[in-house]
Amino acid sequence: MSIRYLTARLAQQIDEELMNSTGAFSIDQLMELAGLACAQALATVYPLSKGENKRNSRVLVCCGPGNQGGDGLVAARHLSMFGYRPTVFLPKVGSKEIYQQLQTQVTNLSIPVYGSIPELTTSLQETDVILDAIFGFSFSGPVRPPFDQVLSLIVKSKAPIVSVDIPSGWDVENGPVKREIADKEGEEIKEILYPDVLVSLTAPKLGVKHFRGRHFLGGRFVPWSLQEKHQLNLPPYPGFEQIVELPQNGGDSSNL
Repeated sequence: MSIRYLTARLAQQIDEELMNSTGAFSIDQLMELAGLACAQALATVYPLSKGENKRNSRVLVCCGPGNQGGDGLVAARHLSMFGYRPTVFLPKVGSKEIYQQLQTQVTNLSIPVYGSIPELTTSLQETDVILDAIFGFSFSGPVRPPFDQVLSLIVKSKAPIVSVDIPSGWDVENGPVKREIADKEGEEIKEILYPDVLVSLTAPKLGVKHFRGRHFLGGRFVPWSLQEKHQLNLPPYPGFEQIVELPQNGGDSSNL
């Protein structure tokens, strides 16, 4: 049977079950495993070249203030350990203690952390690859500043993009949509982010069913009982890898 693509409702339900007695995971455990998978996927598609000027070494990790951004901060740390030279763009830091800790772990590795639009503009001119960890599957509604500018600048940069779980700004069930800008009635973000690589976490979401780039599944932590309960039909992960590449345009879009 084909892998199941999740609705927003089912994705949220599975997240909750992963953190209750069914999965018994803490949020920081899930972020650690998700971020590691994202770093591994990026390194798989954009490997470091040998020599002093390592091709693909400069990675700009763009983070939002929620769990998606937490995954990005973890990925930045692992990429640094892999030998890459990540830079983090984090315009708004999450209020929970875990986000403070993740940022501290990044700065302890001397990874630059920027937060202004001019700094983003400069960083985009100097990067080889972008890791999009801004908005997750639960995002809805208009885009609030400064993220309207952030998304536009990322798209216009033309650098290859790796998105975490769902491309930022996409609808979890309907895929790419134009988002309105908060507090600017009638104005929309003209650009839609189309990544080159997608790393779905836990299971792919319905909105990415027809994504045409390289598509990986990450988050090797879903208990067998949970997989069977929701008929996820997840593919086997090879060896000790944290990711598995998915075929394009396959899957069962059945939902709850």
